[in-house]
Amino acid sequence: MANLEAIKYVRDLMTVGVLTCSADTPILEIARRLLDQALDDMVVLEEGHAIGVISPAELIQALTRPNFDDLKASDVMRDGVAQTPPEIPLEAAAQIMLDLGVRSLFVMHHAGGIEYPAAVLSYRHLLRYMTASSVDDLKDLGISAQRQIPLESFIKRRDLARGKHMGKK
Repeated sequence: MANLEAIKYVRDLMTVGVLTCSADTPILEIARRLLDQALDDMVVLEEGHAIGVISPAELIQALTRPNFDDLKASDVMRDGVAQTPPEIPLEAAAQIMLDLGVRSLFVMHHAGGIEYPAAVLSYRHLLRYMTASSVDDLKDLGISAQRQIPLESFIKRRDLARGKHMGKK
């Protein structure tokens, strides 16, 4: 891809791999993960199925409830997952986000009777696209993005977790 005109569809800008949690994950853990990874939303899974989404808005609303720090994902999640196919134009995806009042759309995968998120397109993706000078600014996004091999990703997450347990960041 030589220019930004080559980026037209959700598949060209989405991030493959979606942050998820279980319905019984404490909301403080969810807040930490969203902050640590600078993400807009986390998908809640139950028995592998995507059942809802938690964004900072749901977490802030939880703050107004008594004993908010005891709440779990299922207590605060927004039911359902806003979805998009990967082959629609970015402008259409942006309009869907506006119409639904969400900051992220998920590309879902169906396998063995289970529907789960495979990729995400968020406001952050669209803002990066709007401000990009060249395709090189976006090479970490889209279906053809350069990704870490799974072992490197595991080591990075493990080291981050070890640092937190030892009081380091």
